[in-house]
Amino acid sequence: QVQLVESGGGLVQAGGSLRLSCVASGRIFDSIIMGWFRQAPGKQRDFVAHITRGGRTNYADSVQGRFAISRDNAKNTVYLQMNSLKPEDTAVYYCAATRGGAYDSWGQGTQVTVSS
Repeated sequence: QVQLVESGGGLVQAGGSLRLSCVASGRIFDSIIMGWFRQAPGKQRDFVAHITRGGRTNYADSVQGRFAISRDNAKNTVYLQMNSLKPEDTAVYYCAATRGGAYDSWGQGTQVTVSS
């Protein structure tokens, strides 16, 4: 498994932006797929975005066009740039990793709160 540490969450007004970061341990970062998920209070954890080894990306419909995922293999880091934030984006955001198949490494989460 990979150790993951997220940062960058916080409180922002609707329409604002935040950038989340996730640092992965070890030298295997360039061989894994990275994803972001989120969980709002009382709701299940939902997929937000992922980026493959080769840089291909995929997004949930709810964030398409507003969020952008990227990775810097040299820094073992994946980012989630979140623009035009809405109150419904409020959640704990989790970074996750997989070599393929189910995600098996998770970070501790970072809180994002969007005020109206």
